Amino acid sequence: MIEPHEKVKILRVNEGSASELDDFVAIEKRVRISVNGKHLLSLYCSPFMVREFVVGVIHNEGLISGGWCADRISIEYGDEINADVPADGIATEGEKTVTSGCAGGVSLARPLPGEKLSDSAVFDLAGIRDLYREFQKKSEGYKSTGGVHSAALADDRHMLVFTEDIGRHNAVDKVIGYALLENIPLQGKIMLASGRLSSEIVSKCARCGIPAVVSRAAPTSLAVEIADAAGITLVGFVRGSRMNIYTGRQRIRL
Repeated sequence: MIEPHEKVKILRVNEGSASELDDFVAIEKRVRISVNGKHLLSLYCSPFMVREFVVGVIHNEGLISGGWCADRISIEYGDEINADVPADGIATEGEKTVTSGCAGGVSLARPLPGEKLSDSAVFDLAGIRDLYREFQKKSEGYKSTGGVHSAALADDRHMLVFTEDIGRHNAVDKVIGYALLENIPLQGKIMLASGRLSSEIVSKCARCGIPAVVSRAAPTSLAVEIADAAGITLVGFVRGSRMNIYTGRQRIRL
């Protein structure tokens, strides 16, 4: 297990004075994903919850067509991290798109579900506020380094998994990967995120059947369009008692 941050010497300048001190920076590692020993994709991420990250990426991007075993993924840690996935299926080669997220994310061109989510979950406004306050309190990596994003999965009352990563998309992939490994149903759940709600993040949640996505930041126009088409409740600018509900307002009990 690699630590999520490391100590470095910096020179801090404040008005007319300068002082040398220790500071923490988030660690960034390259993860090479291979299928049956053949290199498929390389991504940069924070070097923890790597198995969850790989599972989330494979599932969310449809990287393998056919059977594959998450429990048998082998992971080797070093200057870079190598993850090899045993699979009966074949690696999917699709149109790759560089995402708008941190750490040079890549997304394959995958269609969204043809029908709107029929999830009938309803969430209390006060419950969302409380969950997001708890979510922000847990962001220790951000408090230490200022260089990571957070994501979490919650039901209407409790946070089920929380993680951080240098990339917004990576954090969401880790959360979804964890839920898949632990057999946590994604229906009736909320994806909490710390950063901008882009089309890629909303698309990941749509494909997994997560009915609500909540962040303190803004969505993009395409994210709003996708959320509306997929039947997702999209909430941004959660700050104190304020929030903006962009789509799916029927799921929010005011």
